[in-house]
Amino acid sequence: MKAFETRYGKYLISDCKRRLDPIYVYNLLCTPTATSQGLPASRFPIIVRNSLCMGVYDGGKQIGYARIITDYSEFATIWDVFIDEPYRKKGMGKALMQAIMDNPKIKGVYRWFLMTENAHSLYEKYGFKREMFNPAFMMYVNQNAAT
Repeated sequence: MKAFETRYGKYLISDCKRRLDPIYVYNLLCTPTATSQGLPASRFPIIVRNSLCMGVYDGGKQIGYARIITDYSEFATIWDVFIDEPYRKKGMGKALMQAIMDNPKIKGVYRWFLMTENAHSLYEKYGFKREMFNPAFMMYVNQNAAT
């Protein structure tokens, strides 16, 4: 299927996996940190292969990322949403979320999920609601999804 691409000013948002900078994404998400044991580099390509990945680019440089795990019908879960620090507070997070929600490959998905500790207001703009049992967990039901 053809790659979905859109622009936000001079920035490109694309689900083309060939555009992804694997070193950037691996270092961003998978290297060991104080809160993560890290993911072995040998497993990282499996994540990319089995997810719908969205990259954000300034020219040829990747500056953002998100991935969606989905069956393309009933559910989609948004993971690993990230915009590089110098590009934050410029609407890039909103543009990335809008691109995700507009992507024709997943636009008809019925039930969406994500987890966040601090970006609730961003996701609420796209219809996500906090779940009472766990405020970090958010869900959106797409009433316009095909039945």
